[in-house]
Amino acid sequence: MAELLPKIRLHGVWVHAVTERDCVRTVFREIDGGRGGLVHTVNLDLLRRIVSDAEFARICGATDIRTADGAPLVWASRLQGTPLPERVSGSSLIWSLSEAAAEQRRSVFFLGGAPGTADNAARSLSTRYPGLRVAGICSPVVERGTDPLTHRRLSEIVVAAKPDIVYVALGSPKTEELIDGLRADLPTCWWIGVGIAFSFVSGDVRRAPRWVQRAGLEWLHRLVQEPRLTKRYLVDGVPFAVTLLAGSLATRILDIRSR
Repeated sequence: MAELLPKIRLHGVWVHAVTERDCVRTVFREIDGGRGGLVHTVNLDLLRRIVSDAEFARICGATDIRTADGAPLVWASRLQGTPLPERVSGSSLIWSLSEAAAEQRRSVFFLGGAPGTADNAARSLSTRYPGLRVAGICSPVVERGTDPLTHRRLSEIVVAAKPDIVYVALGSPKTEELIDGLRADLPTCWWIGVGIAFSFVSGDVRRAPRWVQRAGLEWLHRLVQEPRLTKRYLVDGVPFAVTLLAGSLATRILDIRSR
């Protein structure tokens, strides 16, 4: 059961201490049991907004599996003495979940993405994992505060497809808001926001090499390709990362002194 997975707290927010393999196994165990759910991969930007935005925190609090999608979160966990086993990102899970879905003849739905990227991602994953069932593809234009009619139309499309897993790539917070509005209509399905993963899978955007990811510099690689993210990474991200790491170290020191 997903609720039995080990947890730690980072900056007051709980995160599951799991590997990517643990996450995939749990999702498919729940699917086999007829239970749906939500995987929330929390990067530094999402953690910052969970801490500072009460409504966003409420939406994100409805998750079943929450992983650390970012090197700073893993570093912070180690500093405070509650080390996470590894980073688990949506950009990696789209591959491992699709591989497992192909092996178990389960279906996936692609929702969102830039024009054409969902189709290309579905094609790439189906080629990589023969037997993967693509339940549907839909790349709607979704704005924040989407009207009930649009939600109902999207719900009808996804429900009719009867997928086991829905990958949502609308950007945050639109992804979280849309999932929050739709998931009750398909209670046996698993939902996961995958960010820019459709573009990574399709090859439209290059993901950082493995060594860059391991060094915690994937954000810099992304920033070079997309300068529009300067505010997110440098203005908002760096100060919050410093706060997170300093707070985690302080927590560790206080814990040691209290023993």
